[in-house]
Amino acid sequence: MSKSRAIRLLLLIGAMAGLGYFGWQRFHGEDHAAQAASSQQRTPTRVAVKTAAVEKADFPVYLTGLGTVQGFNTVLVRTRVDGQINRIAFQEGQFVKQGDTLVEIDPRPFQAALDQAKAKKAQDEANLANASLDLQRFTKLGEFATRQQTDTQRSTVAQLTAQIEADTAAIFNAQTQLDYATIKAPFSGVAGLRQVDVGNIVNAATQTGIVTIAQIEPIAVIFTAPEDQLPEIKAALAVAPPETIALSTDGKRVLSTGTLALINNQVDTTSGTIRLKALFDNKDHALWPGQSVSTRLLIATLKDATVVPDDAVQHGPDGLYAFTVDQDNKAVLRKIKVTRSIDGRSVIDEGLSPGEQVITAGQYKVQPGTLVSTAVASSDPVQAKVGQK
Repeated sequence: MSKSRAIRLLLLIGAMAGLGYFGWQRFHGEDHAAQAASSQQRTPTRVAVKTAAVEKADFPVYLTGLGTVQGFNTVLVRTRVDGQINRIAFQEGQFVKQGDTLVEIDPRPFQAALDQAKAKKAQDEANLANASLDLQRFTKLGEFATRQQTDTQRSTVAQLTAQIEADTAAIFNAQTQLDYATIKAPFSGVAGLRQVDVGNIVNAATQTGIVTIAQIEPIAVIFTAPEDQLPEIKAALAVAPPETIALSTDGKRVLSTGTLALINNQVDTTSGTIRLKALFDNKDHALWPGQSVSTRLLIATLKDATVVPDDAVQHGPDGLYAFTVDQDNKAVLRKIKVTRSIDGRSVIDEGLSPGEQVITAGQYKVQPGTLVSTAVASSDPVQAKVGQK
């Protein structure tokens, strides 16, 4: 009996010890959870975002479009006389200067015609000299020479004088034909693919040319703009030739900067656009005839405009909005009105003021009133000024 009582006593003591441990664990576990919850309430989670300042700056207003580069002058060089090509003095793709020899045609027939015209003039000059002497003799004879003889001789002198003038014109024509045998560049430009070879017979009656030359310094770009923008373009052109920028077709690389030269004299009724022509110095030959480019035409500059990065502008069901950060580092939703946007910047007409901070990255994690930690946005991540607030 004493042994069984001892066992029961041990079991009772074990059960009481287990109940005591369970109660202590439950009490202290709830107290730890409450302390953890209280700690979380005291230090709420911050959302990491990037911000940028709302700036006041001059904002250029551009009209964008697509254009095609054209040579300022383009000519298909043709022969003006018939003959065989003796020499081609240019290389395809070569930059030729005005007056440079391009092609030489066999000059011998034209030289012979020139020599013949000069000889004819010398012959007529000799005849004129003899006729003039005869006229002087008849004049000195006075009444011993009949009036008919004197008049006839005077007429002969006049005829020979006129013949010499005709000979002079014939010499000039023969010299011109001889000069045409040497074909020269009418202006400076780039020579294209030649269409003839040495030994070919060319003649002035055919339409086939010798080579095409395109002037690329300066060079022109033809582009279009909507007709409803015509008043703004005319107003800008009336002040000074507006700046025009030619870019690569993807709009990422500036090729050249020039000025607007003219507005076409009529609107294309089928497309509702007006054609414009801009000129570029093109000293580096960045533009090439036939090349497609994107264009930007500067029509105005907004002074002291309110400007933010495009990344700050968000689209919602009620329109455009942006998040700002207040003095308590909390996100504030602002409805905004955007009028212009280019090169990653937007002009804000309503909703923001210069000096405020707008969120440019991380908006998808932000709600009005969210506590945020900010990093100043920078184009170079290495140089980003990060400051935990």
